Amino acid sequence: MSKKADEGLFSAMSEQSGSYDSSSQRSIEQAKFVILDTELTGLNGRSDSIVSVGALKMVGKRIHTGDIFYRLVRPETELTGKSIIIHGITPADVESEPDIEAIMPDLLEFVQGSILVGYCPQIDLEFLNKEIQRLYGRMLDNQVIDVLTVYRWVGRRMLGDSVCQPLSLYEIARNFDIAPKGSHNALMDAFITAQVFQRLLHILSDLGIEKTSELYNISNPSKVGDALRYYAGTGNM
Repeated sequence: MSKKADEGLFSAMSEQSGSYDSSSQRSIEQAKFVILDTELTGLNGRSDSIVSVGALKMVGKRIHTGDIFYRLVRPETELTGKSIIIHGITPADVESEPDIEAIMPDLLEFVQGSILVGYCPQIDLEFLNKEIQRLYGRMLDNQVIDVLTVYRWVGRRMLGDSVCQPLSLYEIARNFDIAPKGSHNALMDAFITAQVFQRLLHILSDLGIEKTSELYNISNPSKVGDALRYYAGTGNM
């Protein structure tokens, strides 16, 4: 991406609905979401790197299964045995794949103007923003929704304190009768997250939550913390 194109894309991203200020009063039914997940060489933000990125779009409660983004990435750092066991991506799988710089323009275009949604998405954003900062000197300013925080908010109102213990993405999925097939693949994990998010949006609608500002207020990833993601045993690298 040229510097000029880069500036144009980031300017458009700021003007569209991804930023909190411009989209806070939008109806959830009209909101554009991108459900995002990454696989990594490990969990250290300084020494590990991205192996794959998966994402798909939703508008309101509708999952657009035909509007997807999935890329394998030749990582900046070596794959570890532990991470290979988790996501099954080997050095041979990625040796001929593009590096993160090559896929970043397409990813930025895909998420442009959308609210980002993930399961404990802070670690995905940490790795993505590290690369975006390195490449363009900026970071994503999209609004972010954490499905774990929303699930716990809903659960406390419907089930009491029993949902406060750590829960993996797959445990939450099973609670909604969603079979976690093809797990530990970035795109499949994004699809599982989308189905969980879809169920939560229906419940929130029944509870009278209709605005993205209200959704954002009950989802604050910084109050969950990445440690919970791994303490919950997702093994999701």
